[in-house]
Amino acid sequence: MKILFACGGTAGHVNPAVALAAFLRQRHPDCEILFIGADGGMEEKLVKQAGYPIETVTITNFRRSFSPKAIGHNFGTLRNLNLAKKQSEAILDSFQPNLVMGTGGYASYSIVNTAARRGIPTVIHESNAIPGLTTKQLAKVVDKVLVGFEASRSFYEKTEKVIATGTPVRGEFFLHSQAEARKRIGAQERQPVLLSYFGSLGAEVMNNRMVEFFLTEKRAGALWRHAHGTGRNYASMCAALSEQQLDLDDYPAFSLHEYIYDMSLYMVAADVVICRAGASTISELTALGKPAILIPSPNVTANHQEKNARILADAGAAVLLTEDRADSKSLYEAAAKLLADESCRKEMSAKLIALQNGDPAERIYQILMTIMK
Repeated sequence: MKILFACGGTAGHVNPAVALAAFLRQRHPDCEILFIGADGGMEEKLVKQAGYPIETVTITNFRRSFSPKAIGHNFGTLRNLNLAKKQSEAILDSFQPNLVMGTGGYASYSIVNTAARRGIPTVIHESNAIPGLTTKQLAKVVDKVLVGFEASRSFYEKTEKVIATGTPVRGEFFLHSQAEARKRIGAQERQPVLLSYFGSLGAEVMNNRMVEFFLTEKRAGALWRHAHGTGRNYASMCAALSEQQLDLDDYPAFSLHEYIYDMSLYMVAADVVICRAGASTISELTALGKPAILIPSPNVTANHQEKNARILADAGAAVLLTEDRADSKSLYEAAAKLLADESCRKEMSAKLIALQNGDPAERIYQILMTIMK
């Protein structure tokens, strides 16, 4: 059995494919798996780290602007689409997959579209609440469209093709119990754990507000263990805390990390998470049933993070604060309220798990097997 995964652009597109590849290998150890991504895309690093081979195609995005620079860029993208089609033909000729699955990003368009036109079984999975441009186009030609949430089905023309499966999460998120994870990150017994981060690139606006958040925690007496991932704003945040005479060495309950390499461990340990609302993050929160305060990035196409967050918030499974409302005072009050209310957290956790509706990897696996038959 040969399965080809096509994905790229963001971790939210790559991680579900990696999780599914691992699931398939568990069920079929001799299964041959190949990934397709974009030249120079982050998917090259993520897929190689996961231990899978990857080939690339030449593809660029479309810019939604009529400026001369954007128009020139879009003409280049049209030329690249023709080149990517030829590259996709060659890859399909060489690998000869039994099924091609796209999980989003421009890198997935050419190979999935070409495979569908050839009559090869094809599937796409969209982990965001609303479909991106690539998903919208591919939904017209693939055999099945898989989505993360039931509410997402209404965004597609041919709803009979669409199945709500949830979004698979990498197995490392299920290796430890919360008690084991808490112990490994150094949390004291029965000490609440708060995790906050805004992506590996950081978010200057939110990190600046987290400085005041830390100061408020200090004044309150460090009531909980708090780990914060700064991304590239690490040095500036350390300097800002120093200017406010907050020495983290004096407060072992607080920790700053430029990048949280053991994110799965910290998320399992956490009682509450403060974070963005990208597809990967949303799928991890629902898989673990982890109560969260979601602050969607306002700098993404079609405001899709807020739409992701609203699905959880409308179900009573998360707290949603838009960035313009997420000042340090509002954030602290929301976090303190959740950390103090165990019954509320349990209720939110149950609603999160209900949104996932079972085991996404198993559901998708059964669909793939049926399509290939």
